[in-house]
Amino acid sequence: MDRAGQFVGESGAFLDAVEKASRAAPLDRPVLVVGERGTGKELIAERLHRLSLRWDGPFITLNCAAMPETLIEAELFGHEAGAFTGATKARVGRFEEADGGTLFLDELGTLSTGAQERLLRAVEYGEITRIGSSRPQRVDVRIVAATNADLPQMAAENRFRADLLDRLSFEVVTLPPLRVREGDVPVLADYFGRRMAAELEWPSWPGFGRLATEALNRYEWPGNVRELRNVIERAVYQWNDHNMPVDHIVFDPFASPWKPREMPTKTEANSDPAPAPQDVPAAPTPSEPVYNDIADMKEAVEAYEKQILEAALAKSRYNQRQTAKALNLTYDQLRHSLKRHDLLG
Repeated sequence: MDRAGQFVGESGAFLDAVEKASRAAPLDRPVLVVGERGTGKELIAERLHRLSLRWDGPFITLNCAAMPETLIEAELFGHEAGAFTGATKARVGRFEEADGGTLFLDELGTLSTGAQERLLRAVEYGEITRIGSSRPQRVDVRIVAATNADLPQMAAENRFRADLLDRLSFEVVTLPPLRVREGDVPVLADYFGRRMAAELEWPSWPGFGRLATEALNRYEWPGNVRELRNVIERAVYQWNDHNMPVDHIVFDPFASPWKPREMPTKTEANSDPAPAPQDVPAAPTPSEPVYNDIADMKEAVEAYEKQILEAALAKSRYNQRQTAKALNLTYDQLRHSLKRHDLLG
């Protein structure tokens, strides 16, 4: 999935969502796109625009969360000169810019109550009024909105206008998170990997090694496709041998043995340690050897050594140099052990 609007994936849940958006595109009605961060909500909005009869009109976007509450209404509806402090000249809003096309409102759940009221009138009657003006203007705009919030729950708690939600939810397209898109992680990883390799002018794409593939499939991807793209592009650019499969994945670019720590408060210093984040897969712990059932000492030692290597690799996020340091081995010694246990991919 990229900014050019291409969708990559083959899971049923993902294809169903894309098909639902495609069916709704030709209808000149509002569509609400729901999904976690990084699932591709803006790409769906662009698809709705391109497949509509407004395809040759403007596609205007506004991230509602990025605008201060005091300015969001002026940004949406425009303002006249002198409407407020700093408004030295008249300015058109996003609605006027989108006239004849599509207006995409991202992070819809962050809109202020006042902006919700004015938005409802614009959707209901096709009219807007600039801040500081008493003259309404007609606009021909299709609204596509996106959110990762539970808008029905917010409406039930009077934190979002129920009548506005009713008007904007003619169709609701809910995008599945990457963790439930069965089979899509390797497909997307290969797509982003090939594209990054081409950008780096590699002569060919070697693919991913076994360790990297297993790590990618185990990870929960809280940031979804956006996070996957960053992880893959980082892994490819950091890989030094383009003749060998990429087999080193860094999920957290901030992870480092030299990462600065904030001084804990007295309360924090005396409290129990915080639990590990749930979105990072835990490193496997080598099981204790069962001494009474050993029939072959060499075989038992080899098996336990392999468990130790696997656990240390996972704990170091498959960074082989950090793994070697953690096990008090040289890099060459670690590589030799990994090769002996068939852990190099």
